[in-house]
Amino acid sequence: MLLKYFYDKSLAHASYMVGCQRSGEAIVIDPGRNVEPYLEAAAAEGLQIVGSTETHIHADFVSGSRELADRVGAKLYLSDEGPADWKYQFADKHSAQLIKNGDVIRIGKVKLEVLHTPGHTPEHISFLLTDEGGGANVPMGIFTGDFVFVGSIGRPDLLETAAGIVGSAEAGARLLYHSMRKFRELPDHLQVWPAHGAGSACGKGLGAIPSSTVGYEKLFNPALQFDDEQKFVDYILADQPETPFYFAVMKRVNKVGPELVRNLPPVKSPSPELLPAIARKGLTIDVTSAAEFAAAHVPGTVNVPLNMLVQWAGFFVDYDQPLHLIADSSSLPEVLRRLRSIGIDNVCGSFDASAVKAAGLRTESYRSLPPQELRSSIERGEVQLLDVRAVTEYRDGHIAGAEHRFLGKLLREIDTINHSRPVVAQCQAGGRSAIATSILQRAGFDVTNLSGGYNAWVAAGLPVLGA
Repeated sequence: MLLKYFYDKSLAHASYMVGCQRSGEAIVIDPGRNVEPYLEAAAAEGLQIVGSTETHIHADFVSGSRELADRVGAKLYLSDEGPADWKYQFADKHSAQLIKNGDVIRIGKVKLEVLHTPGHTPEHISFLLTDEGGGANVPMGIFTGDFVFVGSIGRPDLLETAAGIVGSAEAGARLLYHSMRKFRELPDHLQVWPAHGAGSACGKGLGAIPSSTVGYEKLFNPALQFDDEQKFVDYILADQPETPFYFAVMKRVNKVGPELVRNLPPVKSPSPELLPAIARKGLTIDVTSAAEFAAAHVPGTVNVPLNMLVQWAGFFVDYDQPLHLIADSSSLPEVLRRLRSIGIDNVCGSFDASAVKAAGLRTESYRSLPPQELRSSIERGEVQLLDVRAVTEYRDGHIAGAEHRFLGKLLREIDTINHSRPVVAQCQAGGRSAIATSILQRAGFDVTNLSGGYNAWVAAGLPVLGA
């Protein structure tokens, strides 16, 4: 048996390829939309990908199952658990088998037994892996998807916070409690392979270690320590990360079936002279670094650096409106791959960053100042300080007088911010507030970025509240 691990750092997403070297076949579990890594790995190992399966209808990235079905004819194994509202609607378009608790998938001598593990979502399933080719008749591990993570457990509130199904958060939490109790009955030796690591918004407090064991999680995972259902419900619903707006889109896309990449329209390369008018009319994202953007940028553009693109673009982009980019031509394929991984298929044009610079269109800049230079104006109330971190970070400690304005909601709530005073944008270390500064400047604010953010303020020995 071959087990190969794939990790997309930008999404904090883990997927797996399990192969039977005797039969030369493989199946991919929870694939991402970019299927090239799986195809390359299979070719390198002399395997043919004959199947693809998912633990659930994902909310945070576009699934690659349909892409694999189209590219290599992979058979799809899709959950048939849960209510009618959460059934896959594209299964009849491909070779597919709907699976339920107790069903078995066989790929050569590899056996995957289906366990229904609802809570994160109603249709969620996990897979017990047995390597029968090695003579084993007991499972060696479990693919838990978004059910059990290393050090955490999947959040049950996404159907409510993302899809708007009122009351589903508590109902999901109670389902999750009973799934958790069943997980604790599994043998300690089983390895645990989750679909996400640290940085994912699909749970709170996820560990950065790629795998664990059932026994270790029983001992040290905070979410697995509860024997009282209500206390578990209260714990799991508290302090979850902000739900990105695009999660609602992903739920729908992955349910009805993602568009195949080969069918997406080509991205045009407009003349730079059109950029000023386009930036005024709609959303144009510049993916250059924050330092470069601060020094010189095109008025009206929003800066989301490439390393932060997947994390934040889904909050800002209207999936129903055309999107333009400013990016180096050499990096454009990677930019598009990352955007498409969260279903942003509406990029209609990209301006080459070098051509934009040569045309002299980067005529605007903004200030980034350290805490020592901004302290007096903040403390005297001459400026309004906007803390754009998550609410949990703000509660843990913030600068006196700071108004909490979560970055993800800033573009949508920009009209509710007072224009009467200059603004200082602040986050933990300066990265998120740089994005916020570009959004605020686009809306006409006189804005400064607090360089180094809250960390620099504390390091300078300046006073804070709630710490």
